[in-house]
Amino acid sequence: MAEMRLALAVRHVHFEDCGTLAEVLSERGIGVRYLEAGREALREIDVSRADLVIGLGGPIGVYEDDRYPWIRDELKLLERSLALGKPVLGICLGAQMLAHVLGARVYASPIHELGWKPLRLTEEGRGSAIAPLAPELTSLLHWHGDTFELPRDATLLASTAEVAHQIFECGPRVLGFQCHPEIRARDIEAWLIGHAVEIARTEGAGVEQLRRDTLRFAPALARQARAVFDSWLAGAGL
Repeated sequence: MAEMRLALAVRHVHFEDCGTLAEVLSERGIGVRYLEAGREALREIDVSRADLVIGLGGPIGVYEDDRYPWIRDELKLLERSLALGKPVLGICLGAQMLAHVLGARVYASPIHELGWKPLRLTEEGRGSAIAPLAPELTSLLHWHGDTFELPRDATLLASTAEVAHQIFECGPRVLGFQCHPEIRARDIEAWLIGHAVEIARTEGAGVEQLRRDTLRFAPALARQARAVFDSWLAGAGL
């Protein structure tokens, strides 16, 4: 029996996990080990043993390392992963950290995106692994107050009207999502509880609307996201 391969996933808040991605990884014989940011010594993690490195979402900013010194260790972990040529996938905060490590500026967005809306895929995006996220096929959950410049050697795959840089890739083994393709309908209540203060402070956002939209859009997104993750993992050699 073949030994199960390993994905290391840095988790910042417990309810923002790998979601649909974890299901796809399991089907491909890849187990997930969560690294709990702020609790585990990320500087001591041996990424050479990992087949895939994932950075997940969270409610803080890359530039807040004076308040949260472990951010520096997470950035170093991503740097080590990239230097070793590991496949790296970032979601939300994870994508912002990935962009930072690749030399791009991360900063507070003038627009706080919180809710469901479709993406606008670039021509490159429509020809890539993320093609199943085209607006005629699914909507995406957006939940962020920061954004980033496009890393110098990255290819932009998707945008929204308000935020230009939503999904980018750097070759076949590095992919960043500002949005949340991993969300599952059954997980939304934990998000509504954990982000209650943020929801209350965001104009136009509301618990009832987020719940309704998630029940409406998440099933289609789960199908499309599975196709995206399967395609990208295959292209990354996994």
